[in-house]
Amino acid sequence: MGRFLLICLGGAVGTGARYALSTWCRDLFGPTFPVGTLAVNVLGSFLLGVIMYVGLNSEMLSATARLTLGTGVMGGFTTYSSFNYETIQLLRDGDHRRGAANLLATLLGCFAAGLLGLALGRRIVGS
Repeated sequence: MGRFLLICLGGAVGTGARYALSTWCRDLFGPTFPVGTLAVNVLGSFLLGVIMYVGLNSEMLSATARLTLGTGVMGGFTTYSSFNYETIQLLRDGDHRRGAANLLATLLGCFAAGLLGLALGRRIVGS
C-alpha cells in the first residue's frame, strides 16, 4: 500500500508540473500550436529515460523511488492523450500543416529526448 500511495502522490506532482509547463508555454507562444503538450512530452521522454536507466542500472534509485518517479510523476506529467486529441483537432479543422508538424515534432522530439535521457543516465551511472 505504501508504494501505491507514493505513486499516487507522484502522479499529483507530475500533473501539477504538466499544468504549469503547458500554461507557461501557451502564455509564451500563444494558443495556435500545442507547444505546451509538445514540451511536456519531449521533457517527459527525456526524464523517463534518465530515471529508468539510472534506476535499472545502478543502486542510486530504489525500486520504490523508480516506481514513484517513473510511474507516478512521469505518468502524471506526460500527456500522450492530449497530444493525440490536439493533433486530431488540428487535422479536423483543416490545419494539416500544423497537424503534421505536431505529429512529426512530437514523435521525433520524444524519440531524440528518450535517447538523450538514456545517454545521460548511462553517464550518471558511469558505464
